Amino acid sequence: MSSPPTSLKPQIPLFLRPPLHSASVSDLRKWHDWAKNLASSVGTTFLDSDNGPDLDLLCRELKWLMEDAIEDHTVFSQMGIENNQTNVRLRTGIEELYNLWKQRIEERRPFQYLVGCEHWRDLVLSVQDGVLIPRPETELIVDLVADVVSNSEGLREGLWADLGTGSGALAIGIGRILGSCGRVIATDLSPVALSVAAFNVQKYGLQDVIELRQGSWFKPLKDVEGKLAGIVSNPPYIPSDNIPGLQAEVGRHEPRLALDGGLNGMDDLLHLCNGAALMLRPGGFFIFETNGEKQCKCLAKYIENDIRGSFHSLDIPSTRKQGEEERNSGSSTIDFRLWCLMKT
Repeated sequence: MSSPPTSLKPQIPLFLRPPLHSASVSDLRKWHDWAKNLASSVGTTFLDSDNGPDLDLLCRELKWLMEDAIEDHTVFSQMGIENNQTNVRLRTGIEELYNLWKQRIEERRPFQYLVGCEHWRDLVLSVQDGVLIPRPETELIVDLVADVVSNSEGLREGLWADLGTGSGALAIGIGRILGSCGRVIATDLSPVALSVAAFNVQKYGLQDVIELRQGSWFKPLKDVEGKLAGIVSNPPYIPSDNIPGLQAEVGRHEPRLALDGGLNGMDDLLHLCNGAALMLRPGGFFIFETNGEKQCKCLAKYIENDIRGSFHSLDIPSTRKQGEEERNSGSSTIDFRLWCLMKT
């Protein structure tokens, strides 16, 4: 696996840090009460303004933050005892816990950036500022890959590419499906994203399956033109004018490079469709995420009129998810988001 720039070291997720700090149960309770009151002061303000988190979600996040920060979870049963001076080992200092929760409420900093990780499928992936937080709807891309390779030994043993890998979520999900039979090349323009992806790849022991390359879209893949068994991508697809209206956690904090798809959100989608037609081998698959039905119709027209004959077996699967308690603030139901194209 090629290595990202060595000067960049990814943030270690809070739950993986050694418990080098301590505080009394009394001080921890004082922080918890302060944090809950700060969350309560929000009311429905965030929800009303941009469909942001409500009090219930913020309280769940507060619980998760405590679980990640405290080494011994049996201390939770002692939180109700007044003036309890029992010492508790923490993975970050009590002052930093105050600071983190202020960032969550006052700056709307995403919870995932506070704790340095996101739960995605059965993975716990490192994430940090400058790296897109993986969404539950994107999990379906891995399910689709599992379906297409289950009936084709050639696809399972082939070379796949994850374009704009970010945290490496898709590459890791697909790498686990392919196992030692196949190989994944994951590309990203951002050195920060690549350093985080490298951390996650190593965490799941996939260094021999996943190779990381820095560069924009297909540029790092010139040596495998026409050889790819499959391509996956969750590219930027939000129209530029829509960025200011996004939920504050997204629009203010997540990397614009991973969100902004240009005037109508189609810039990168069209580029990827054109490139995939050249990079895939016959019978190869291109599975990617879009912004919904309107973009799907535009893409269908483009494929029919401009790159006719490049793809067949067009499929637009639903990404409907069942309601679950998830450690993210993304929406739970989005339809017509994913496309699956097969190279002619």
